[in-house]
Amino acid sequence: MHCVTVASEQCADMGPVPVLEIGGTHVTAALVDGATVDVPVRMPLSPQGSREEILDGIVTAASKVEAPAGARWGVAVPGPFDYNAGIGLFHDVGKFESLYGVDVGAELTRRLPEPAVLRFLNDADAFGIGEYVAGAAAGHRRAVCLTLGSGVGSAFLDDGVPVNDGPLVPPEGSAHRVHYRGRPLEETVSRRAIRAAYGHDAPDVQVIAELARDGDPHARTVLANAFHALGVAMGPWLAGFEATVLVVGGSIAASWDLVEGPLQAGLDVTVELRTAQRPVDAPLLGAARWATRPRSGPDR
Repeated sequence: MHCVTVASEQCADMGPVPVLEIGGTHVTAALVDGATVDVPVRMPLSPQGSREEILDGIVTAASKVEAPAGARWGVAVPGPFDYNAGIGLFHDVGKFESLYGVDVGAELTRRLPEPAVLRFLNDADAFGIGEYVAGAAAGHRRAVCLTLGSGVGSAFLDDGVPVNDGPLVPPEGSAHRVHYRGRPLEETVSRRAIRAAYGHDAPDVQVIAELARDGDPHARTVLANAFHALGVAMGPWLAGFEATVLVVGGSIAASWDLVEGPLQAGLDVTVELRTAQRPVDAPLLGAARWATRPRSGPDR
């Protein structure tokens, strides 16, 4: 489940917005003013830590941001998570399992040094919104943004708002729910899948990419097959959604010279193909935009 789809509206002008980006091994806190991100605070976070360790780590990072009392925070967090209720649903995913069933919104609100309103959203949605605000998806009404790394994250955006249900998008708007040749897409396109395709004692994807650039035919074939498959799998969804741009970010997208060609070859649809312009701070920009949007339903 991602953040809830709402009608497109303009962001309220609320000045600098405090945000949190909670990753698998880190938490980042920052103040965002429009398309400008103040110097972020990035701290390690143990995905296997106890409930108290994880929550205290998040709050420690948040406390280093000079957020005003009563600030509306944007909080980007990976799933599974109940973004409306602010409750962790992590189970059998190898991270944050101590937060399963925990009212993270209530816990953070109680622990933050100043009273706060929290608005949660999926980290891939936050990335997509950030690229729409000030990156490669800017100016496109319908955009799809992917993050390639340990898995395949996605955001299907209509006027900068994530669309996470309906016939035009995969279940929950999630590319990891897409299949390729009868198997989940992430079994073909992900860090672990690429390493498995390379073979026994495979190096990390960054090293495989360097080998491909140096002329290793096996490395080139492994990467080409993965990204061509990504294009084949995502093409019908891009066409149905009528996207005019596909933005690709994430750690694997750092090898864009090896990604773009096979991906384009696999896409049977006319769409502009771009790498992320704000790969580092797009989730922070997106969290800030989400925090300042009028919405239906209560805040946390």
